[in-house]
This record gives sequence, structure tokens and C-alpha cells, in this order.
Amino acid sequence: MDVTYPYERRHSRWYEQFLLGWPFQLLVGLPLVIALPALDRWGWGFWQTITDHRFNTIMAIAMAFIGITFCLRRFTRFPGVQVASYIIPAVSLAFLLVVAVFFFTREEYTRQVVFSGYLVSLVWFFAGYFIGRRYRRSKVAVVPVGDAVHLKPTANIELRQLCTPEPDGTRYDAIVADLRSDSLGPEWEKFLAECTLCHIPVYHVRQMDEAISGRVRIDHLSENEFGSLMPSAMYASAKRCCDIIGALMLLPVLTPIMLVTAWVIRMDSPGPALFLQQRMGYRGKPFKVFKFRSMYIDQRGKGFTDGDNDPRITRVGRVIRKCRLDELPQLFNVLKGEMSFIGPRPESMQLSEWYERDVPFFRYRHVVRPGISGWAQVEQGYAAEVDGMITKLQYDFYYIKHFSLWLDILVLFKTIKTVFTGHGAR
Repeated sequence: MDVTYPYERRHSRWYEQFLLGWPFQLLVGLPLVIALPALDRWGWGFWQTITDHRFNTIMAIAMAFIGITFCLRRFTRFPGVQVASYIIPAVSLAFLLVVAVFFFTREEYTRQVVFSGYLVSLVWFFAGYFIGRRYRRSKVAVVPVGDAVHLKPTANIELRQLCTPEPDGTRYDAIVADLRSDSLGPEWEKFLAECTLCHIPVYHVRQMDEAISGRVRIDHLSENEFGSLMPSAMYASAKRCCDIIGALMLLPVLTPIMLVTAWVIRMDSPGPALFLQQRMGYRGKPFKVFKFRSMYIDQRGKGFTDGDNDPRITRVGRVIRKCRLDELPQLFNVLKGEMSFIGPRPESMQLSEWYERDVPFFRYRHVVRPGISGWAQVEQGYAAEVDGMITKLQYDFYYIKHFSLWLDILVLFKTIKTVFTGHGAR
């Protein structure tokens, strides 16, 4: 017996799904990004004679394109991400990586074709973003029961509260409801079941709240997407290897900058160039963090930074804080295994003890290595440690819950933006 469903999901038409999905990117975009530069350099029929350097060049463009595609698609899963802002960084990083592989392996390739592939990729992804943006803002229906009524819309998510558990003629991308509310009732439950049968995703309010805010409520511990409190051990090991390689590559480049910074600090005010402080680290073990000194040594404070107008901060200190240069010595903490490039910022022992009194499971924050930069810093800003303590912890727990390569790359891009613009730094 045929069943006619009264609900229809937005973007359910096959051609919209195809144009917005990865099949279109791989079946249309990939051949185009390879063919245009190859035809320009090697001419028609280049595929009939595939030499080693041509094969290497084509594979490099293909791998870069595939990496960009999946990277940008993963970014859209995180809150507040405007994909257009990350097209240039993602494309540039992908092609720099393939060129670096050629440099270290000494394999032959055609530079002109790779560079042309880079330019065509930029045009392709920007064109795809602007053409598909009319479909990119999700339209979500809200069941007006329980905590769901408190959700706030964003630039990427439009929320519409339903009046009755009946189709209203609008096609939605998803439905959100407080599935644990005692007020949900059988009619709304039947409505949600019907939506699920029509392949309209139904989300619990807490999941949607995290997707909108980028924070996790800290009224209790939250498991990750695998149902565990333990972040991926495999990714943690891979990340540690990347930290070591990255630190070893950056040290020769950044050493002259660190030497100049140390000299300027010594000329600006009395005292050592480096500042060492005991902080709570990985698995709750204390360690000494290295930073360039940005304060006067003869002034006492509260034990934490008191905003932009803290009188203890020196003239040079304000500059190096704004550009994040004061964090450069932490490369040595990364090499020692005490820190990572990306992770929750390590807190002082005094603040850690204070936090633990208010949040009993604060120690769970130390299940991953602390970072030079983190999700809380790029989302909330590099604020004074005590300002917005609860909000900062919510961001940190979101990072731990979604501990992954893609979130680390996103934090890296946001950190680079902060370094060059100074926005959000203190």
C-alpha cells in the first residue's frame, strides 16, 4: 500500500542536493580544476602522454582539491563559520602542503600548472559559495515546549516556532525539540515520529544549542559523539607527532623574532625577558609555562590579568600581547610534551583551584594537552582570565567533546587571523 506523507524536507530535490554535495565537487569541479591548467600548459591531448612530472602534477592538484573540499564541508558543521572567510586559507594551505611534499621528496612537477590549479580552485570554490548561498541558511522548526523556546537564531540558522503539531506548508531542513520535556505530549511525539519517517532530521534542543553557540553546558559532563568521555587516542597520538614536527620547523624561522623580542623587552623595562609560571597541565600535572614578560616585575596584582587597562602591563607588553608574540616561547613547552599548538589554555594553579571549587568536574578539562591557542580564545577573545569564566569553560568543553583534526584546523585559521588583525587579543 502506498503511503503519502504530509511533510516534505527542504532541499529534498535531487538536483539541489547534488549541486551542494561532494559528488558535484568530485565529478565536475575536480576534472575542471585539473583540465584547465593542463590544457593551457600542455595543450589538447595531454592525457595521451602522461610522463612522471605530469602525473605528479595532476595527482598534486587532485589531492589538494579533495582536501579542500572535505575541509570546507567539515567547517560548516561548526557554529558561526562563514565558509567564504576560509576559502583562501584552506586553498593556500592545501597547495602549500603539496608543494612542500615535492620540495622534500625532490619529485618533478610543473610549477605553472600547480599554480594555475591553485588559481582555478580559488575561483571554483568562491563561485560555488556565492551560487549556493541561497540554500545554505538552514530553516529549522522549533517545537515550543521546554528549553527549545529559548533558542536564538543565527546568521546561518533560521528558527521558526511551530504553533500546532500539524504541517504548516513550510518545508524545513530540521526540527528541534526538547525530547526530555514532560510537556512534550503524545501529539508532538507523533508529529516528530512522522517527520522522521519523512527523512526530516529531528534534534534534541541541547544538540542544537551547541551547534548554535559553540559551547557545552557544564551542569554535568558531556560525552562525545562516540558516547565516551575519552577523546580519540588515535588522533591525540597523531596530533602529538604534528606538534613535534611543527615546532621543529617553526623554531629556526621564529628564533630571530624571539631574539629581537627578548632584546626589546629588556630595553623597555628592568627584569628578565622570559616569564615562567606554574600552571595546571595535561592529566592534572603542574608544569612551568614559558612566556615573554609583558608586565613590570615590581608590581603586584590579583594573580590574573585584569583586562586591557591592567597597570602592570608594560608598553612593549601591550604590543606583544596584541600580536601574540608573548606566546612564542611556548614552542619549547610543545617540544617537551607539556603543551600542544591547539587546546584549552593552561590556567594558573590559583585559578585552577578556584575553578574546581565552583565546577566539581573542572579537572576533566585536563584530559587533553593545553594549547598555545584554543577554541575559547578564538571564539570569546583573549579576555582577562576571570571575565566570563563559565563561558570560557563551556567553550573548552565543546572543544574536548568535538576533539578532531577539523576543529584544530579551524582554530588555527582563526588564530592566524587574530595574529594579523589583532582582533580579540589582549
